Amino acid sequence: MALAATCLFRFGYPSCKPNPPAGAWCYCNPRTTAGNGVLEINRSSWSSTAAARAETVAGAGRRQDKKDEDECASYLVPERLEVLREMEPWVEEHVLPLLKPVEESWQPSDMLPDPAALGSDGFHAACLDLRVGAAGVPDELLVCLVANMVTEEALPTYPSGLNRLEVVRDATGADATAWARWIRGWSAEENRHGDVLNRYMHLSGRFDMREVERTVQRLIHDGMSFPGPVTSPFHGFVYVTFQERATAIAHGNTARLVGARGAGDATLSRICGTIAADEKRHEVAYTRIMGKLFEADPDAAVRAMAYLMRHRIDMPTAFINDGRHSGRNFYDRFIAIAQQAGTYTISDYRGILEHLIRQWGVEELAAGLSGEGRHARDYLCALPSKIKRMEEVVLERAVKAKNKPTPIPINWIFDRTISVILP
Repeated sequence: MALAATCLFRFGYPSCKPNPPAGAWCYCNPRTTAGNGVLEINRSSWSSTAAARAETVAGAGRRQDKKDEDECASYLVPERLEVLREMEPWVEEHVLPLLKPVEESWQPSDMLPDPAALGSDGFHAACLDLRVGAAGVPDELLVCLVANMVTEEALPTYPSGLNRLEVVRDATGADATAWARWIRGWSAEENRHGDVLNRYMHLSGRFDMREVERTVQRLIHDGMSFPGPVTSPFHGFVYVTFQERATAIAHGNTARLVGARGAGDATLSRICGTIAADEKRHEVAYTRIMGKLFEADPDAAVRAMAYLMRHRIDMPTAFINDGRHSGRNFYDRFIAIAQQAGTYTISDYRGILEHLIRQWGVEELAAGLSGEGRHARDYLCALPSKIKRMEEVVLERAVKAKNKPTPIPINWIFDRTISVILP
């Protein structure tokens, strides 16, 4: 299944864009080689061919840029943004209550040994017990845990992303609007996730924390990839809904795999299960918001959803970098490891899409759709079956090819290797 995940993510959502930004991944890389494997260049035609290719790429880039600008502009017209302004009382009533008061919220110290409460001897004993439980967690789950933690620790990127969205942004950092209070409350709840995972990892003794911490710094430094008009609330809320469900699934799967019927680490299972419950509440909030937008402007909503799925929704860790394998190279390896470990699989990806199609009634959309809207609806409804068929084909090819696992040293776990099937 690891090969299926990597290949399907690679080939299932072609997105070879001209002039990709630094660090971006272009899927198409045609090469011409001589029989000895050396790149062959026809010198006589090189200049004209290169010039023609450059002009073609530049022209395609300009067309794509213009298309993206038009796409963004269509979502920022006054009448479309007014829908968001009119939703504020509804957000106050139906979204903000999903946040928990600070006094009622769990904190990292509730789930990990606390020296102030236990005293030095009790704290030492509790840490030893924690290490006993952590000792049985397989390396591939440890790697997935690091990636999940790094995603949570990159929190500054996420509220800044929401604060780029028109109307709903928290312009001053202390706005009193329902939208702004939601962004701050959501960010505050998310902040605890990275904290508790980081502390667990530090106490467990199973991680090279300096390497993990450098990875966190790199990810925050390098930023997050967002495949859509960055100021459009429609695209932004589709993306966050998908991501919240994905993280809830990833943490929930981890809790199950390390629990009593798995690795037997009760502390980590409780932590991941608690985080998953938070993410589920957040998913409900964003699902409600997009549901309301589907009611108010179904054409804009379904086109935004289709746009993001065509460009593929990556996890926020798409730019993760362990210091050895930069950019997409390492992310692809992590996807394969997560698939193999069972924390987040291509089946989960397909399941999220199917779930959101049902939640937002995409198949039933008819009234108020433009020609583009109907095309977007039909594309979305056909996509899960397409993903399923492609997954089956890739799995069949993997079996026939009899690929051998590739050992990948991971510096987060002191350079121990993870054997995983790569394409």
